[in-house]
Amino acid sequence: MGEVIARLAMSLDGYIAGPESGREHPLGIGGERLHSWVFGLRTFRRMQGMEGGLTGPDDDLIAEHVRRPGAVVMGHGMYVTGEDPWGDEPPFHAPVYVVTHHARPSVPKKGGTTFHFVTEGPERALELARRAAGEKDVSLAGGADLVQQFIRAGLLDELLLHVVPVLACGGRRLFDNLGDQHIEWEKTQVLDSPEVTHIRLRARRTVS
Repeated sequence: MGEVIARLAMSLDGYIAGPESGREHPLGIGGERLHSWVFGLRTFRRMQGMEGGLTGPDDDLIAEHVRRPGAVVMGHGMYVTGEDPWGDEPPFHAPVYVVTHHARPSVPKKGGTTFHFVTEGPERALELARRAAGEKDVSLAGGADLVQQFIRAGLLDELLLHVVPVLACGGRRLFDNLGDQHIEWEKTQVLDSPEVTHIRLRARRTVS
C-alpha cells in the first residue's frame, strides 16, 4: 500500500489560496503568485500539452509528485473551482474521489481522469482511492478544509510545501482548524530555489 501525500504552494503568512476563491477566481485574488514559479517548468508544460520548459531541482520535485499517485482525493470546493479551468482533459490522469454532500454520477474525462463523488466522508473517499491506487500513493489535492481534516485524523503521511516569498494577507490558510492535539512534523528535505523553498514533512504525533 502506498502513502497519502499532499503537495501545496503556500505564502509566507500561511495561505494556500487568495481571498474570494471560487469559480471566478479559482486560486483566489492574487493566488496565482503562489504558483508562478511552476509555470515555466518542463513537467508542468507537458501536463498542459506544451513543449520545452526548464529542468532542474524544481522540475524534479514536480515530476516526482506526478509519478507517485495512482489516485487523487479532493474536496468539493476544489472540484467546483477547478472544473472549468481543467477542461476536457484534467491534469490528474487517474481516478479522482471528490468528498462532497452532493451525490451525482461519475464524470469521465479524457486522459484517464474520472471524477467520482463520495458522500460518505473523507475516510470513505480515501478507502476507495487506496483501492484504485493499488501499490501507488494517494494524492490529497486540497483544498485547505480537506487537508485539515486529514491532518486531524492522522491520515496524511507526507506534506510537501512550496513556500513562496509573498504575503497573501488573506484567503485560505493551511494550518487553521487543527484542534488542540499536539502535532509535530519531521523535516525530511529542504530545497531552496530563487523563487521558492521546498520543505518536505512527515507528521509525527505525540501525546501531551
